[in-house]
Amino acid sequence: MVGLIIRRFFQLLLLLVGISFLVFTSMYIAPGDPAAIIAGPTATESDIEAIREDLGLDDPFLVQYGRYISGVLQGDLGYSFQTKQSVWEAIAVRFPNTLNLAIASMIVAVLIGVTAGIISAIKQNSWFDFSSTVFALAGISIPNFWLGTILILIFAVNLQILPVGGLDHPFYTIEGMKQLILPAITLGTGSAAMIARMSRSSMLEVIRADFIRTARAKGVKERAVIWVHALRNAMIPVITVIGLNFGFLLGGTIITEQVFAINGVGRLMVEAIAARDFPMVQGSVLLVATLFVLVNLIVDIIYVFIDPRISYD
Repeated sequence: MVGLIIRRFFQLLLLLVGISFLVFTSMYIAPGDPAAIIAGPTATESDIEAIREDLGLDDPFLVQYGRYISGVLQGDLGYSFQTKQSVWEAIAVRFPNTLNLAIASMIVAVLIGVTAGIISAIKQNSWFDFSSTVFALAGISIPNFWLGTILILIFAVNLQILPVGGLDHPFYTIEGMKQLILPAITLGTGSAAMIARMSRSSMLEVIRADFIRTARAKGVKERAVIWVHALRNAMIPVITVIGLNFGFLLGGTIITEQVFAINGVGRLMVEAIAARDFPMVQGSVLLVATLFVLVNLIVDIIYVFIDPRISYD
């Protein structure tokens, strides 16, 4: 396990260097001049050139990237071109909202997905199984922005029982929970659909195994067969899907944050891209990439606790 963690740590460093290069290159070749945006429409060419020189944007590409990656390796993500605020500080203010949204969405996805998948496997070819299949297809197919808009129209505008958007209360308060319900359902529906299909497939495979037939032959109660013997063995591929989806949720909140006006990292990234704020975009992407790799590492560690037969030696 220690060896796995060390290997993943070095893989993380290489991955972040590669991602930083791709993001830096993309922003470098993207149309639009950050200096011109900062200077405003009334600025002269000399004003724009002065800003460009002050920000180091007139240096060659490799010089700019070398300066940036040197700072990153020292833990310095730089300062925003627009606000002059530290990228770390800006992300620290917005990240709790993104994390709360991702966790709430994952809870919705796991509760709906695992429950629906297990029941569908137990009651294969029943009306519930077919309904679950339809739900999974719809959940994967429906775009987040459309689902979010419909939920706002129904529950916030017409019924007026939930807020339209925003997230300015802690998630553990009543107001915070109310603010998270609609965005969590919007973001978690697609993940719930994938988890449900994986749970069903894995459970069907396990309940047909020899050891399950043996448990039933010994007279073990059906509830114990399903929830003790079958579920634990069926959860390994499901946990993989859950871990991957949680990583995607952390980086995929952009549309949902825009729809519900949540000041998270996703919305920060959109604002930074529009303003050609290179350091802010790069810092946000590096954060999401780091979290994605760490989540996958945690999933690998959880495997060992679920199934002691798994070894990384």
